[in-house]
Amino acid sequence: MQQHVKGVYLSPAGARVPEISVLTVGLGERVGVHGVLDDLNRSAKVTEVPGSAPVWGFRWDDEDSRSQRWFPQGITSSADGSDTEHVDGHRALCTSWYSQDVDGVNKGSRLTFVDVTDQDHPRYRHVLLVRPVLRADGRVDVVPVQIHAGGIAWYGSHLLVTGTFLGISTFRLDDILRVEPGADSGSLGIHDDGHLDSFGYRYVLPVRGTYQARADDGVASLRHSFLSLDRTARPHRMTAGEYGTHATSTRLVSYELDASTSLLSTRDDGRVRPVSIYDGVSAMQGATVVDGTYYVTTSAGRYGRGSLWVGSRGRWRKHPHVLPVGPEDVTYWPSTGQLWSLTEYPGRRYVFAMNLCDFG
Repeated sequence: MQQHVKGVYLSPAGARVPEISVLTVGLGERVGVHGVLDDLNRSAKVTEVPGSAPVWGFRWDDEDSRSQRWFPQGITSSADGSDTEHVDGHRALCTSWYSQDVDGVNKGSRLTFVDVTDQDHPRYRHVLLVRPVLRADGRVDVVPVQIHAGGIAWYGSHLLVTGTFLGISTFRLDDILRVEPGADSGSLGIHDDGHLDSFGYRYVLPVRGTYQARADDGVASLRHSFLSLDRTARPHRMTAGEYGTHATSTRLVSYELDASTSLLSTRDDGRVRPVSIYDGVSAMQGATVVDGTYYVTTSAGRYGRGSLWVGSRGRWRKHPHVLPVGPEDVTYWPSTGQLWSLTEYPGRRYVFAMNLCDFG
């Protein structure tokens, strides 16, 4: 059995199964990822991506490319989610976005499912993340999931999303609901007559549970800034880490996964302990592990090109300025031998692939 590391850990919080059941009965139909991929409504544009590392990529449509509200952060794919690397015959990416306050409204976080089966014509659709809450009168309402969503990992039936100081939130993808959005695209909530305002979104996904970040005495809790799946390890692992600069910690940890539940493996004491912890590098935005080697993206502000770091157990080799400006999370697609990442800044938002062999 793998030895677990003391210091930091995750503590599972209660799942919102009853609230989600009531929500489903009242609002709409569970359609899962399949329903979303069969109802894509936006087109991305294949384009050349700045930097020497990208070999293929695309831009979002004009609205999403320029949005001052929504900022892309995390990336995962059907290659993480399934041994076949497909979902219902689709090769799919999934990205996360967080909302800035605009006109006094914060819309929380959302996901975007992108069908890249035909790489000449990628198409996509957004799904709003919501948190079901019990009102004083016993009814269920929904509020935004206000987390940074800096990293995501698709594993079997679940999606895990980072919330920085909060830890990791879990979503069961079969819980995606198709709803009839109300007329008010500027609000979210269920009215007394049962109809829903959903910020105009056709699909919503309620959060199921949370792993809260905790630590032993004298140790600072891990800031879960990003997340990725390692299918090259046995059992499969989840890699998480911290964005930090100067005096701030930049730790990288790995947690074991339970394939039977699609969730993190919990010890007898109810805690999730990492199986490894290493020091990373400054300004990490994403990290993924392939056959024991870490591939880490780092940023250099709004105007500097990003870099890719490669290493193992704290020994790093830097590939400077090979990424576009504003790189974020990173994931690995095994059958293609490619790393995938994305960028966040308005007007310079790309999703792109890089050949792993270029950084061997």
